[in-house]
Amino acid sequence: MEFARPSKPRLVLFAFGDFAFNIYWQSVMLFLLFYYTDALDIPIAVAATTYMVASVWDGIANFAAGVLVDRRHGSLRYGAILTAGAIPLGVCFILIYMPPIGSGAVMVAGVLGAHLLFRTAYAAVNVPYLAMTARISADPGDRAFVAGMRMLFGTAAAVMIALCTVPLGRWLTGSSASEAYFAAAMLFATIGAIILVIVGVTYRESAPIERPLPASVRDALASLAHNRAFITLSAAMTAMIVGITILNKSVLYYFKYLLDDPEAGQLALASMGIVSGAAIPFWMLLGRAVGLRALWMIAAGVGIAALVFFAVADIHQSGLMQLFLIAMQVMIVGLNFIFWAMLPNTIEYGEQATGVHVEGTVFGVAALLQRIAIGIATAILGWSFASAGYIANIHQSSATLSGMRTTIIFAPMLFLALSCVAMLLNPLGRERAPKRTRPEPA
Repeated sequence: MEFARPSKPRLVLFAFGDFAFNIYWQSVMLFLLFYYTDALDIPIAVAATTYMVASVWDGIANFAAGVLVDRRHGSLRYGAILTAGAIPLGVCFILIYMPPIGSGAVMVAGVLGAHLLFRTAYAAVNVPYLAMTARISADPGDRAFVAGMRMLFGTAAAVMIALCTVPLGRWLTGSSASEAYFAAAMLFATIGAIILVIVGVTYRESAPIERPLPASVRDALASLAHNRAFITLSAAMTAMIVGITILNKSVLYYFKYLLDDPEAGQLALASMGIVSGAAIPFWMLLGRAVGLRALWMIAAGVGIAALVFFAVADIHQSGLMQLFLIAMQVMIVGLNFIFWAMLPNTIEYGEQATGVHVEGTVFGVAALLQRIAIGIATAILGWSFASAGYIANIHQSSATLSGMRTTIIFAPMLFLALSCVAMLLNPLGRERAPKRTRPEPA
């Protein structure tokens, strides 16, 4: 059966779905922990543990959804899934910012339940959308175009969330912080649901995939366990994600409590989003010259050096802190690019080493490890701040501020160094950066 090649407007419309997904993802990554502690007054150790549990569950849900997509790829109607799941996903997003009923353990249980529900709904809708990217067109140029547009839309969503969440919420309600976040969530959920419904209804399959069912999950996991390239790359990625998540989740706290300038923190997050898109071509060009493994060492080394400078300089000006974070974001973009550029190569390495070809499981396990790493990082940040004496919405003592700053500096430094150790053991040392790479999923 012949399928017409999709037009550029249709490809752009499909890629626009990533704007909707990043509305949800970026809000959860940038604001949700801060909302728990500084709007709901949940102790930071409890809030971080709650976030960690939900993040680990997210990884499990993504892995399960990926296995299901692999096994039912011939019968699933992806457009219908996107359309049917758009509104429930939006409702679940609103629930995580809904002012909780009760207090104490009842409130924490409600917060955790809403968070788990959202993560489940997100995996159920986002994983099929990612699978649709392989079916939107059979032309490699079209797929590369979609990947680039997705990254641009994802960046735009990150900037919008960083800049507009608090100001829009306060403008809509004119009231407390918790109600402001809730109002902003209702608006963003409406926008996201409308976009996903439109994308689902207009989706037309242009590249049906015809292949046999993959091996059993047990066989696939066994092959990964013997895939040295995948194991070491995953270890490097996990350490890197822990380090950069600790840094990113500390931004709002640093600007509010150490610099007394919370609005500048929101601007810093937006600036970090903007620089992400601009930095990718730089890393692609450098990777072609030095190879991906060497590029990892360069990027991580730059990050470690910047953290050493930050430790010595003891920055107390918002503008300088924003510049430091922008520089760190350039490093973060480079490491993410290298990981997603190398990950497909581990599939071929594993097939040569074990004789088993696994594809969906590779990306499913990668997503699982990514979510676990995010959860671990959030727990480290929360528990470290709690041990330093952090209590939300009060003037922090000098000892508490010093403890917070120590966590922000030395935890990322340690995990970036560990990522370099893992990467040194990776056998894919001579590859150059490919011209096209799989984008980081939302």
